[in-house]
Amino acid sequence: MKKMTQPDRREKRRFDLALPVHFRANIDGATSRWGIGTIQDISSGGISFRCRREFPTGARLEMIIDWPAARTDRNPVSHHASGLVLRSRGTKTALRLTSHHFHIESRSTVPMGATA
Repeated sequence: MKKMTQPDRREKRRFDLALPVHFRANIDGATSRWGIGTIQDISSGGISFRCRREFPTGARLEMIIDWPAARTDRNPVSHHASGLVLRSRGTKTALRLTSHHFHIESRSTVPMGATA
C-alpha cells in the first residue's frame, strides 16, 4: 500500500541547522536555570530543538543560539529569541517565535594596564 504524504502546511521556509542552543523556561511565573539543547530547524516564525526535558504547551522560552558566522574575526554573533511552546514530546520541542534579534558581541581591545 502506498503511503500518503501530507503537504507541508508551514508558512515560513525552514532551514535545517544543528547548532547548540541555551534556553530557559518561564512556567507559571518561575524562571528555570539555563539548559542546553540542539537546534533541529529554524525559520523566521519558529524553532524546533531537542533537549532532555518536555515543556508544557504555552510555556515561554528564552533562547540564545551561537550563530555560525561572525561579523569580523573578533566579533561573535548570537541569535537571541523568545517564544511560546507549541508542542513538546520526549526530547523534541517546537516553539513559535514572538521575538528575535541578532546580537554582535563587542570586544574592545584595551591593552593590559591601560585602565586606571
